[in-house]
Amino acid sequence: MDGKWNIKVLWKELRSRKNSWLILLLVGLLLVVIALPASGTKTGTTEAEEGSGDLEMKEKWSEDSYEQLLEARLEQTLSKVKGVGKNSVMITLSASAENVVEKDREISSESTKDGESTDTSKRSTSSETSVYTGGAGEETPYVSKQLSPKIQGVLVVAEGGDDPVVVENITEAVQALFGVDTHKIKVMKSN
Repeated sequence: MDGKWNIKVLWKELRSRKNSWLILLLVGLLLVVIALPASGTKTGTTEAEEGSGDLEMKEKWSEDSYEQLLEARLEQTLSKVKGVGKNSVMITLSASAENVVEKDREISSESTKDGESTDTSKRSTSSETSVYTGGAGEETPYVSKQLSPKIQGVLVVAEGGDDPVVVENITEAVQALFGVDTHKIKVMKSN
């Protein structure tokens, strides 16, 4: 009987140690995940240290690079189309990129009943406040998303710009890629 009782005690003790090791392993894994930096986080200087003038230049640079990226990709794609040949593309943007700021919305409604009558009036009010991030005296609005600037017009100067079929193909390609109206696309023959 002593042998059976000892085996049961040992089995329970072993199971409790197994659970302890499992819990310890999970806690360690959680600490490792917390300690790893999130992807896309910025190390080094903060935006507050960079200054607002630098931030404005970065926004302008990113708009220019966005425009240049679109132009380069369109030039590269059109150069592969039969009849287009060498080409140059100019894209104009209607406005700069737009930041959508996150807002807290608070809605409250109130019902009132006039004395003896059965008429009930309802009034509802709502208010919005911007959500801010940061600390140490410098708070910036929390931007939930950034909308790319809209394309205002596209000019394509191509070797095959005098062929009506090529002009139509280029126009349809630009419409399909950028959603620009036909009257905002101009295709011309290069020298």
